[in-house]
Amino acid sequence: MLKKLLSGMMLLVGLSGSGAQAIDIMLPVVFEDGVDVSGWLMSEKLDGVRGYWDGRRLLSKNGAPFYPPRAFTRNFPEFAVEGEIWGGRNTFEKTIGIVKKQAAHDGWLALKFGIFDVPGAAGGFEARLQKAADWFSGHPSEYAFVIGHLPVESRAHLAEELERIEALGGEGIILRRPGSPYAAGRSGDVLKVKSYADREAVVIAHIPGKGRNEGKMGSLLVALPGSRTRFKIGTGFSDEARENPPPVGALITFKHYGFYKSGIPKFPSFLRIREAM
Repeated sequence: MLKKLLSGMMLLVGLSGSGAQAIDIMLPVVFEDGVDVSGWLMSEKLDGVRGYWDGRRLLSKNGAPFYPPRAFTRNFPEFAVEGEIWGGRNTFEKTIGIVKKQAAHDGWLALKFGIFDVPGAAGGFEARLQKAADWFSGHPSEYAFVIGHLPVESRAHLAEELERIEALGGEGIILRRPGSPYAAGRSGDVLKVKSYADREAVVIAHIPGKGRNEGKMGSLLVALPGSRTRFKIGTGFSDEARENPPPVGALITFKHYGFYKSGIPKFPSFLRIREAM
């Protein structure tokens, strides 16, 4: 399963490298303790695939085209909107399997496009998002929605909402500074909040499993890019992933809870093969 997933991702990398041009999009930075975000706006961080509708086509963040059927994009706006192509919580691999295909198919109808910004609109964040809401009020879509936001009342309120979302299987929270302008690149006006950190690593080797995992992959030996730090990741894998592990040389994303003095991540757990779109 994961081998098929990787091949699909590599296909999209090839597409983005052959005529496609990366889009200058606004990207979040990681929330840090001590930052006062009272009054900011928060929403669930959808664990999907970043999408950019340019008014005519749905593109990846690297400018590669997606191929949704006309039914999916019917009533999408005549102006650019950004969002997440999402199949629900804990469906990332399924979503990748759907969007990687280079021909329109009905699998897309199991997904939705959650819109979180309108890059070309005037005004601050709320005004930009209202433009999308106004459009869909007059042009309803079964496959698009404008992501709702709640004001943060306090740090405790943020922590409670994060705990609630993660208990439901969600990835985390995105914070937006009220009235903030759209600015391409990493912006301190957009913060992502998780109870854990995530990072990439390169697969060095497969370590055979024991017990219930005998005959399958037990753990991965990985290395941090640009570092001599090597360590094992033995949790976070489905049975399918253990039977078809990420190949040696693949770049994966894992979650962790800080670092030991040695530089090795604490409690690393596999998340996915790194999104390449």
